[in-house]
Amino acid sequence: MNYRKLGKTGLNVSEVGFGAWGIGKGLWVGASDDESIRALNRAFDLGLNFVDTALGYGDGHSEELVGRTVKERSEGIHVATKVPPKNGQWPAQPGVPAMKAFPAEHIIACTEESLRNLGLEQIDVQQFHVWSDEWVGEGDWLDAIQKL
Repeated sequence: MNYRKLGKTGLNVSEVGFGAWGIGKGLWVGASDDESIRALNRAFDLGLNFVDTALGYGDGHSEELVGRTVKERSEGIHVATKVPPKNGQWPAQPGVPAMKAFPAEHIIACTEESLRNLGLEQIDVQQFHVWSDEWVGEGDWLDAIQKL
């Protein structure tokens, strides 16, 4: 497995990550929890150390499976998750203010819920599930990030 630094985070992550949308059981059907956990463990056995999940994947079910599996492993596995937009719009729509999608209290509440779902003390990479460049310098989302 090849590894590289992830942007400015300082994290050394596998070049191949595990996208965990399919294990959330939301809009995706087919994989049982046991199959999902086996797939995660196989990926980790092969040297993968980066998992991308989201609060919106099966209303947190994907995060629960990822967290349960990561906690059982001794190697350093990095977890990324995402805050869903409060207004539920995918993708972000032009002209919609940042406060409609990512008000500070929503970001903090979602992050706390993700931490509970994952059962981990920290999230390695927290992302907004959608973004509009119009939101730079607008709203209080940056205050929430700095607080977290």
